[in-house]
Amino acid sequence: MNVLILGSGGREHALAYQISKSSVLSNLYVAPGNAGTAQIAENVKISVNDFNAISEFVKQNSINMIVVGPEDPLVSGIVDYFRAKPEFDNLYIIGPDKLGAKLEGSKDFAKEFMFKYDIPTASYFCANPSNYDEAINYLATLTPPYVLKADGLAAGKGVVIINDYSEAISELKNILGGKFGSAGNKVVIEEYLDGIECSTFALTDGESYVILPEAKDYKRIGENNTGLNTGGMGAISPVPFYDRDFANIVEERIIKPTIEGIKKEKMNYCGFVFFGLMNVGGNPYVIEYNVRMGDPETEAILPRINSDFLKVLISAAEKKLKNVNLEISTEASVTIILVSGGYPGNYEKNKKITGIDKVKDSIVFHSGSAINDGTLVTAGGRVLAISSFGKDISEALKKSYSAAKEIHFENMYYRKDLGFDLI
Repeated sequence: MNVLILGSGGREHALAYQISKSSVLSNLYVAPGNAGTAQIAENVKISVNDFNAISEFVKQNSINMIVVGPEDPLVSGIVDYFRAKPEFDNLYIIGPDKLGAKLEGSKDFAKEFMFKYDIPTASYFCANPSNYDEAINYLATLTPPYVLKADGLAAGKGVVIINDYSEAISELKNILGGKFGSAGNKVVIEEYLDGIECSTFALTDGESYVILPEAKDYKRIGENNTGLNTGGMGAISPVPFYDRDFANIVEERIIKPTIEGIKKEKMNYCGFVFFGLMNVGGNPYVIEYNVRMGDPETEAILPRINSDFLKVLISAAEKKLKNVNLEISTEASVTIILVSGGYPGNYEKNKKITGIDKVKDSIVFHSGSAINDGTLVTAGGRVLAISSFGKDISEALKKSYSAAKEIHFENMYYRKDLGFDLI
């Protein structure tokens, strides 16, 4: 089996790591990849959105499967692109078609879907320039804080939570006025849900599904969950409050009706569903869908899967997931993210990275790294993800933090309080 993974972050390194262990793998490629994926696969200098170049590579290298990491090519219709060409009829693609990808690509579409299939979520109003007065009236019915979400993809920056009513009105004007570009042509105004966030994941073949391990990630840059939101400063799996009873509620009220809705809407959906959840007093609500794996959750979740992951993906592509029994490790997994100083604001690149070779008891996934004249250097805001196992969260945390002390680059930063709220 020749596999091409699209993407360049820690998620893609974790996918490559898990697939590289498969007994049925022949050749593994990552486009464009990073310094970490280069150690276990062949990096290919192709953009994830250059569908023509990807298709040429697929033909020239007899690729059997494409695993799409990020959301952009899915929302842009990469699956539809390949499915429209008969020469790719036998190509397996892990990712939904353009219609399925709207579950992430449009928050208004996702909300309509959830309400249609009776999936618990916050009440909402979708604002646009033509119903602005109605939107203001809806805001007035809510109690603060006020949640505003740009409808389209905004690189994880399109959600604003504001405590002041007049400030919320001003921000609504800003978003509709182009603060997030075309992603803000519509704005979803949501009721605020007060609870604890977590995420769970499913792999579906469009009919059946398997549930992957759950995780809790940490978005704020500062300790005690302060400061700006980031792409994620770490993740922990399993989540202590995500017990069997809660998991059963999530499956019955959220996962099953979501997969049923995917079938009824005739989405060509073979891939991952990310359920961003809020636990409100033991009742789960969907905050958002993603149509791919999360980052950094992937780096914590995938190492816990003991099954041959490529074989599982093949089962999904062949619509045989109902026959799969996923083997999950009972150990805890903790991922901490090492970031460049200044992130998520302005940060410097091209800083030399040292010490990874000293890490013995953890997995180091690369997120924003590159090789420059033979030297490993920083190339992004989130640079490395350190994942460790332990009999419990405390043991896994100790290993990851011990590994972090071995690694160095100028102005390196990481949160030192991850998981303490769960111990």
